Amino acid sequence: MRSRNLFILSLCFSILGCVAQPVSSLEEARLQVLETETAFAKTMADRDQQAFSTFIADNAVFFAGDEALRGKQQVVTWWARYFSDPGAPFSWEPAEVEVFDSARLARSSGPVRDPNGTIIGEFSSLWRYDQGKWKIIFDRGSEVCDCIAQ
Repeated sequence: MRSRNLFILSLCFSILGCVAQPVSSLEEARLQVLETETAFAKTMADRDQQAFSTFIADNAVFFAGDEALRGKQQVVTWWARYFSDPGAPFSWEPAEVEVFDSARLARSSGPVRDPNGTIIGEFSSLWRYDQGKWKIIFDRGSEVCDCIAQ
């Protein structure tokens, strides 16, 4: 009877798509997100829009200025402009990664640089662990400000 219940439970998880194994620790998850963000940024340097698209969740929200781009297709279509020239118009790298206690959500942030290496902004992204992979679900950049917070 017990093995039958375990079989039914595992079948339910398989049908629901819940078979992804959780990461074993928050530090492991943090390192995975750091590596994933770095690989995501490399797609810009490599001029590989197809690879870029594989990191984006189907229901992602990216901001283009004040406009929200909703869904993977809209994001990929809008970002195509950044892959049209031979040289990357900017680059980014993660400086901070923080993982939620669930080890299923994480935030990454860091500098955005122009082709000369000058910091021109900062990005902030949310990642979700699903089906054994980290996918970006939210991204928003901001310009660098020389102002002093009051």
